[in-house]
Amino acid sequence: MKFVFIVNPIAGNDNKARIFARIKSTFRQIDDEMIIEETKCQGDAKRIALEYSQQYGGNCIIVSCGGDGTVHEIANGLAGSDTPMLILPLGTGNDFAKKVYGTKKINVENVIKAFGFYNGKIKYDIKPIDLIDYNGEKCINVMSFGLDTLVETIGKKLADKAPFLGHNAYNLGIVPVIMKPLHYSISYDINCIDKKTGESFNYKSDNKDYALFAICNASYYGGGFMPAPDALLDDGKLDFVLVKGLSLVKALPLISKYSEGKVNSDAFPDVIEDGYAVSGRVWMEDGSPLLGNCDGENFDYSEVNFKVENKALKLCVIKD
Repeated sequence: MKFVFIVNPIAGNDNKARIFARIKSTFRQIDDEMIIEETKCQGDAKRIALEYSQQYGGNCIIVSCGGDGTVHEIANGLAGSDTPMLILPLGTGNDFAKKVYGTKKINVENVIKAFGFYNGKIKYDIKPIDLIDYNGEKCINVMSFGLDTLVETIGKKLADKAPFLGHNAYNLGIVPVIMKPLHYSISYDINCIDKKTGESFNYKSDNKDYALFAICNASYYGGGFMPAPDALLDDGKLDFVLVKGLSLVKALPLISKYSEGKVNSDAFPDVIEDGYAVSGRVWMEDGSPLLGNCDGENFDYSEVNFKVENKALKLCVIKD
């Protein structure tokens, strides 16, 4: 088996050299092959993953060695293929990895040991997971609009300038955003599934006054905020949460609850709408760019058409 380690050299973890020295030493003692490919610019991770997938199919595993941006690119390269992805969380936020490994406090050394990369007894299970298709691109984690996009943008800039801040960069990014009115406008037409009855219904609004709108395949984003704590990666459904436009006074008590995964329509029925979605359309009535991002990467679409792609990606998970 070929293990292709796609490495983002500017990702957050400072111990990459030591980590890869140990992994290389292990591969010298086993029959599996270790290949290291460093990215140099945006799009490289997708291109490299696609090239190896087309050449080796299920006989190679693409190892994502970076953060959420690297995971996003590799997922786009491997979607619909027989080539699995394995995640070594070496970035700053590592939000998708938090869902995969079931903890907000990821220790990359423990992940490496669990897969056997230090002792040569490599083991894993392969789990097919869902993706979100949006305008032909793929989202593996969360697509979101409004306040959270602004926080992502500021948080990423802070993290780039001060890597020592880690996920706290996103917490700091909230401050300048919430000091302004939390009222944005969006239109949507979403095909949903009722949580209690399982029946299909339509959820739509024109020029909705909102603060944030998250459509989630997984649970975490923005350095650890949790819009969808119960999201499943393989259920063919997307959890969504919409926070209506609100004042700073109403927003402040929600921030810590949102981080803890406790903001839902049961707890805050006056400001929260949530449910399950399978497809839909989101747009700006005036044709201006949406205030949106996917997996932490901003986009400038004025309209997004999305749908669940059921079990579209093979993911390596820690073997029980």
